[in-house]
Amino acid sequence: MILVASQIMQALKAQPDTSTADTTAIFSFETFYDLILRQHPVVRQAQLLSQQAAQELRLAKGAFDPKIDASWQTKKYQNTVYYDLLDASLKVPLWFPIDPKIGIERHEGEYLNPEHYISDKTDYKQLYMGVSIPVGQGLFIDQRRATLKQARLLQDMAEADQVKMINKILLSATKDYWEWYYAYNNYALLQQSIEIAQDIFDRTRLGFEYGEVAAIDTVQALILLQKRITDFQQATIERSRAALTLSNHLWNEQGMPLALQDAARPDTLLIDLVSQEALGHLLEQARANHPELLKLELKNQSLAIDQRLAKENLKPSLQLDYALLNQPLAANGEQNDIQLTDNYKIEMNFSIPLFLRKERAKVAQTELKIQDNALERVFTERSIINDINAQYVTLNTTEAIIEQQQEMVNNYQLVVEAERFNLENGESDLFKINAQLDKLIEEQSKLFKLKATYQKDLASLYWAAGIPYLGLHTFSAE
Repeated sequence: MILVASQIMQALKAQPDTSTADTTAIFSFETFYDLILRQHPVVRQAQLLSQQAAQELRLAKGAFDPKIDASWQTKKYQNTVYYDLLDASLKVPLWFPIDPKIGIERHEGEYLNPEHYISDKTDYKQLYMGVSIPVGQGLFIDQRRATLKQARLLQDMAEADQVKMINKILLSATKDYWEWYYAYNNYALLQQSIEIAQDIFDRTRLGFEYGEVAAIDTVQALILLQKRITDFQQATIERSRAALTLSNHLWNEQGMPLALQDAARPDTLLIDLVSQEALGHLLEQARANHPELLKLELKNQSLAIDQRLAKENLKPSLQLDYALLNQPLAANGEQNDIQLTDNYKIEMNFSIPLFLRKERAKVAQTELKIQDNALERVFTERSIINDINAQYVTLNTTEAIIEQQQEMVNNYQLVVEAERFNLENGESDLFKINAQLDKLIEEQSKLFKLKATYQKDLASLYWAAGIPYLGLHTFSAE
C-alpha cells in the first residue's frame, strides 16, 4: 500500500500542463493567433473596409474629373437646312471655385435664332474660352468639396472599424483558445486520476484476497473508480466541445475550414502581469486611439463640414460665367489680341429664397447633431475608462487568487505527503489519502481554470482599451 501512495504523489507532481509533452503536437497560442490574422474570413472581410473607403474617396474625386460635353441639333425640311448646331466643350473643375471651360461652336442654317448666329468668315465656327465663378454661395465650400473632405474622413473611420472588427474576432478566438487550454488540462488531469483510482482498486482487491482489507473496502474503491471514470467522460465531452469551438477560427489559405487535430495540445501558460504604469499607458492610448472615440471624433469633423456647408447655403446664389470669343485664337486659326471689353460672352444667374427656412433648419440640425455627438463622446469615453479600470481590477484580483490557489495546491500536496507518512506508520488508511487526493485534483482543476480565466481577462482588458490586435501584434508574422 505504501508503494501506491508513492506512485500517486509522483503522478500528481507531474502536472499535465503540457510542458513535458511532445512539442510536435503543441498548438501554441502564437501559432493560432498568426493563423487568424492571415486566414480568418472575418479578418479578410475587415481588410476590405479600407478598400471600400478608398473607392468612396475615388468616387468623390470623380467630381473634379475633366468633362467633355458635346451637343448637336439639326433640322432639314424640303431641302432647306433650318439649323445645324454643334457645341463641344472641355470643362476642368478645380478645387478653387473657378471652373475653366474651352469649347467650339458651329452654327449655320437658314432660320437660325439670332443669338446663335456666327459669321461665315470663320466657316460658321467660333472658339470660346472662359471661367465659371460662384461669387456668392459656393465660393468657400460647395457640395463636391464637402463630399471629398468627408470621403477622406471615411478612410480613417474605416481603419477604426477595421481595428474594432479584427479585435472582436481576436477576443472571441482568444477566449476559445484558453477555454480549450482548460478543457484539455482538466481532461489530462482526470485521465491520470483514473489510473490512480484503478491502481487503488486493484490493490484493494488484492488486499481483500489476502485478507488484509474488508470486502466493503473493495466496494468503496470501485465507487471511487466509477466516479473518476464518469468525471473523465464528462471532461472528454468538454474537451471535444472546446476543440470544435476552437476549430471555428481555423481556416486555410483557400478559405476552407480546418479542424483541430485530436493530438494537438495547448502550450505551457505564462502569466503576463500588468503593472500600474502599464494601466496608465493603456488609459492614455484609449483616450487617444480607441476606435469608438476615433469614430466619434471623425463624425464630429464630418458634421463640422456639414455645418459649414449649411451656413454657406445661407448666402445668395450668384454665378458668373465669362468667356472670350475667338480670342486669342479664332476658329480659322487666326491669332488675335485679347480684348476684355469686346468679343466676349457674360452670363449671370442669381437666386435666393425669401425666408431661408430650409437653409436655417439645416444649420440648426447640424448644430444639434454636433451637440449630440459631443455628449455621446463624453459618455463613451467615461464608459471606456471605467471598463478598463474594472477589467484591471478583475485581472489583479484573478492574479491574487491564482497565487492563493497555487499555495493551496502546494499545501494539499503536503497534506497528501503527510497522510502517506501516517500510512507508513499505520496511522492512516488508503481511503483517507484518497479523500485528500480528491481535494488535490479538484484544486488543481480550479488552478487551470483560473489561469485560463486570467488570459481571457487580459484579452478583455486590451479589448476595452481598443488596442489594435489586442496588444498581441508582436506574434504576427506580417
